[in-house]
Amino acid sequence: MTPRTDAQPTAARSAAAALPGRPCSIAAALQVLGEKWALLAVRELFYGNHRFDRIARNTGAPRDRLTARLRALEEAGVVERRAYSERPPRYEYHLTEAGRDLAPLTQALLAWGDRWLSPEPPVVLRHHPDRPDRHSDHPDHPGHPLDAAWTCRTCGAEVRGPDVELEIRSPGWDRQGPTDPGGGAVDRADGSAAHGRSRGPMGHQGTDGAPLRARMP
Repeated sequence: MTPRTDAQPTAARSAAAALPGRPCSIAAALQVLGEKWALLAVRELFYGNHRFDRIARNTGAPRDRLTARLRALEEAGVVERRAYSERPPRYEYHLTEAGRDLAPLTQALLAWGDRWLSPEPPVVLRHHPDRPDRHSDHPDHPGHPLDAAWTCRTCGAEVRGPDVELEIRSPGWDRQGPTDPGGGAVDRADGSAAHGRSRGPMGHQGTDGAPLRARMP
C-alpha cells in the first residue's frame, strides 16, 4: 500500500484521535467503515456501479441510511461525487485514492465469506495479469481465479501469523492494555511486571530504549 497522502480530511483524523480505548488504526477505520451499508456501498463502487439508484438496489440499503453513509464516506475522503447531469443536477460516486486502498480489505472479506459462510461463492474474482484490455472478456486472456496472499514488500516473503511481531508505539500502552500511573507496564506478554520503563516518541519502551514488542499469535 502506498504511503498516506494529505487527502484525508482533518475532521476524520481528529475524530479518530478522540476515540476511547487503545489508540489503534483499526478502531479509526471502523469509525468510518464499521457500518455494513458503508462497506457494501464501497463494494458496489469497486464493481463499477456509481449511481445512487444502483447502489441502493444492489445493497438493499434503506435510501435514507445509504444517503447518510455515502455522505459520511465523502466527508472522510473515501468517496467523491462527480456530476453527470446539470439539469437536473445528478451525481455519481467514485472511490478516491483512500477508497481504492480498501481493495485488499474487500478481497479479504470476500475470501473469508467464501471459505466460512458460502457453500458456493456467488462472486469470483479473476486475475488477468497479462490482458491488454482489462475491461473486456477476451477469449485469449481468460485469466484465473484470484488466490491472493499477504506478501511483505520489503523481503518478498509470504506473511504468516507466527512471523509477525506486534510493536506497541502508543505511549502508556502495552499489549495487555494501559500501563499503570507509575510508569510500569502491567501484565506484560510474558506475564511479568516491568518497572522503570521510559516512554519515548516511538511509544512504550523498555529499559534498553527499544519499543515494546510481542509475538502475534
